[in-house]
Amino acid sequence: MKLNTLLLLTTSIATLLSCNKQTETTVPEKKNVIFILADDYGYNDLSYRNNSFYETPNIDRIANEGMVFNEGYATCQVCSPSRASIMSGKFPARHGITDWIGALEGEAWRKKNRHNKLLPAAYNHELLHEYTTLPEALKANGYKTFFAGKWHLGEKGSWPEDHGFDINVGGWDSGSPKGGYFAPFVNPNLKPYETGTNLSATLANETVNFMKENKDKEFFAFLSFYAVHGPIQTTQQKWEKYRNKAEQNGIADTGYKMGKFLPIRQTQDNPVYGGLVESMDDAVGIVLKGLKDLGLDKNTIVIFTSDNGGVSAGDSNSSSNLPLKGGKGYQFEGGIKEPYFIKVPWLNIENKTNNTPVSGADFYPTILDLVGADLKPESHNDGVSLLPILKGETIQERNLIWHYPHYGNQGGEPSSVIRQGDWKLIHYYEDGRNELYNIAKDQSESNNVADENTALVKTLKTELFDYLASVNANFPEKDPLYDAEAEKAYLEKIATKNMQNLEKQRLKMLSPDYDPKNDWWGSQGTID
Repeated sequence: MKLNTLLLLTTSIATLLSCNKQTETTVPEKKNVIFILADDYGYNDLSYRNNSFYETPNIDRIANEGMVFNEGYATCQVCSPSRASIMSGKFPARHGITDWIGALEGEAWRKKNRHNKLLPAAYNHELLHEYTTLPEALKANGYKTFFAGKWHLGEKGSWPEDHGFDINVGGWDSGSPKGGYFAPFVNPNLKPYETGTNLSATLANETVNFMKENKDKEFFAFLSFYAVHGPIQTTQQKWEKYRNKAEQNGIADTGYKMGKFLPIRQTQDNPVYGGLVESMDDAVGIVLKGLKDLGLDKNTIVIFTSDNGGVSAGDSNSSSNLPLKGGKGYQFEGGIKEPYFIKVPWLNIENKTNNTPVSGADFYPTILDLVGADLKPESHNDGVSLLPILKGETIQERNLIWHYPHYGNQGGEPSSVIRQGDWKLIHYYEDGRNELYNIAKDQSESNNVADENTALVKTLKTELFDYLASVNANFPEKDPLYDAEAEKAYLEKIATKNMQNLEKQRLKMLSPDYDPKNDWWGSQGTID
C-alpha cells in the first residue's frame, strides 16, 4: 500500500514537472507586441460587457483570450494627456500635457463665452523629447517599431517618428479624422486611397502589411484608431441595422439629462455611432486574422484599451456610459474608466478578470517586463509592471492620480482626483469642495460620503497635493472678470435650446426615413 502510494506520488511529481517544463518551452524566443488604442471608446460600448446594442466580436475575443482589468483607467478624461502617459509611463501632472493639445488656456478661454469662474491652467503642447518613450525603449532592445493612426502629441517635429517609431502611417497634429472616415482623407501622412475606403480598415491593413514585412523580426505595432472620435460616420447599411436594434430595444422618449454645464446622454441608441463602433471592430478583426495567417498569434502580445471615456456630452454626443457617471471630459468614472485588456498567448491565465486599479501609465513597464527587457523606472515614473497580476499574483497598492485643471468641452470641471484602494477623492478648484466615493460599493458615484469620513478626506487630499507639488503641477486661477449673471444666462440657454436640439437630433437619426442629404459618409450627429 505504501509502495503504491509512493509510486503514485512519484508519478504525480513527474507529471507536474513535465507540465512545468512544457509551459517553459512554449514561451517564444521572439515576442511581438500589438497595442490597439481606440479613441473616445467607452467602458460599456462593447458587447463583452453590454450585448444589448453594440456588436464587437473581435474586441470581445481579445478580452476572452486575455485578462480583463475591470478597474482599468486612462490617466486623463481627454485624449492627449492619456496618450502621452502610455508613451512615457507618467501621469499627466508629471509630463505636463494636462489637456488635449489645442485646447484654450488662461485668458484665451474667455473666447468660449462660457463665463466660467476660473481660467484654465497652462499645459505642455507636445511630448517632451527628453523622455525615453516606450517605442524608444523597445528599439534599444532590437524592436522594429510602427505607428498607425491618431497621434495628437505635437506638431511636426513631435510626430511619431520623432519619438521612437520607425514608420508612421497617419499620425500628425490632428486629434480628429480630418476629411472623415472615408477617403479621400485629409492627412499629410496618409497616401491617397480609392474614394470611399474606410479609415479604420485602412489603418488595420497597413498594420498587417507591416507585420508581413517584419514577421521574422521582433516588432512593436501601435494601432491608434481615430475611431470612434467625432464626427461620427457610418454606412446606410450599418445605420439601418442599429436603428432596427434600437427600435427593438424600445426607443426612449427622452435621451438626455442636464448636467452642471451640458446635457448628458442617457441612452445607447445612436445608430450612426453603433455602425462606427462595428466598423472599428471589423478592423480589429483584420489585425487578428493577419496575426493568425502569418503564424504570429502564438508569440504576439495583444493589448486593447481606450484613451478616455465615451462621449456622452459635447462633441458628437455618441453614447451613454451608465451605470458609470459622466463621460469623456468628466472627472467621474465614465470619463476615465476604460476597456483594458491584455492577451499574452504563452501565459496560462486562470483568473480571466482582475479588480486591481491600474492605469495607462502601467503599459510601458508591463510591456518591457513581458518581452524580457530591463525596466526603466527613471522613465516610467508613475507606472508599474502588471506582469505579477497576469501571473496570478498581486502588486503593491499605490495611488492613482488624475489632474485636469481645465474645463472640458464635454462639461467636466477643473479638478484633481486620487484613487487609493476602493476610495476615490475628487477635489474641485472652483470652490475647493471635496467628494469621496467608495467605488467598490458605488460605481455610479451617487453617494458622496466625504462628510462621514473627514479624516480620510484629509489624508487623501494631503497625499494628492503632496504628489502634485512634487511634480510642479500647474493650477487654474480665478478669473477677475467672472460674471455670475452671465454664466447663469449661458447655462439657462444650454438647458433649454441646446437640450431641445439634442433631443430633436437624436430622434431624427432614429427615424426610419432619416437621410443625411443622401450622404451617409457625412452622417455625423453633432450639435454645436
